[in-house]
Amino acid sequence: MTNITLNTLIDTLSANEKLIDEHLDLYLGGFTMRIRSNQKPVIDKLAAYFSHVEPGNAEPDIEILAIERDVITDSGLEFIDWAREPGKTGRKDAYFDIPNARVVHKVRTGMLFLQSASARIAAGPCLQYDNQVINFINSQYMDWLQHNGWLICHASGMEVKGHAIGMAGLSGGGKSTLMLNLMEDNSVNYVTNDRLFIRTNNSTVTARGIPKLPRINPGTIVFNERLHGLISKQRREELLQLPKQELWHLEEKYDVHIEQVYGAQRVTTEAQLEAFVILNWQHDTTEKTAVTAVDINQRRELLMALMKSPGPFYQHTDGSFHSDTAEFDERSYLEALQGVTIYEVTGKVDFELAGNRLSEILDL
Repeated sequence: MTNITLNTLIDTLSANEKLIDEHLDLYLGGFTMRIRSNQKPVIDKLAAYFSHVEPGNAEPDIEILAIERDVITDSGLEFIDWAREPGKTGRKDAYFDIPNARVVHKVRTGMLFLQSASARIAAGPCLQYDNQVINFINSQYMDWLQHNGWLICHASGMEVKGHAIGMAGLSGGGKSTLMLNLMEDNSVNYVTNDRLFIRTNNSTVTARGIPKLPRINPGTIVFNERLHGLISKQRREELLQLPKQELWHLEEKYDVHIEQVYGAQRVTTEAQLEAFVILNWQHDTTEKTAVTAVDINQRRELLMALMKSPGPFYQHTDGSFHSDTAEFDERSYLEALQGVTIYEVTGKVDFELAGNRLSEILDL
């Protein structure tokens, strides 16, 4: 394909599909998004997912189109693979750029996403791959947060008595499991699952979440009675027969609708950041689980657990896009975490012991 313009990309993804009148508006702390589609079931499914988000009642800041259609196999675009993070294998994302616009190709599903300052389109089997559409919607909010001075962290977040606690760890490290276990205490509220944003204002550090529900593996479900309803009894019994190591690495995702499972008013959007917990424990050790306060300036290697790339959808205010070769700005993270107590969890993976120790420390 030659002479590719933004209009060409819009036409390729939208295929002149007629949009329905019904739409979904989401208000997120000063930022309003409007989601439109060519099919009502797409809007209905997204509305159900974002039911805990305040509905927008003002003119939207941006509009996102979710076009339900077959996978586009003949886009004619020459995609470049987006480099995976350390420890991750296989192709996941690829991208194609023109000035001030990018198309991201999800390799496994075939979904295409157009990102620009004026057009944002998700195209493909949106109902089947609704999680990727949800991630794209959240990426727009994440762009806005970063444009307004917020720093992205690869962490879950919870709120305890008005204070936020961040929890980071390597992928599969159990941060979602530990957070959900701690939420058995009614004084603990959910903030975010995998993307936590922090911003300093004088001596105060504020944490804010994105409207992404916990998306957990079966290993989290089978040992938490409150979550058993997410799978059938037969499936749970099958999973319990698996070796523990295989169970924890099984890729079979389930969304946890916090207010349905834990009750109303259990989601907090923003709170002052009090502490950060970094899970640096191991499944294959017999060393006793320990929770210790550390100086992050002296343990800078722990920053790798909480720093997060903005990803292929991130568009800078000047219209340029984030690169997969961009280095992390460690100084920004260190400056943002000054005054925040950092705890490291080491030894073997023991959710009960770690949960009890953190409950003592955090005064739950």
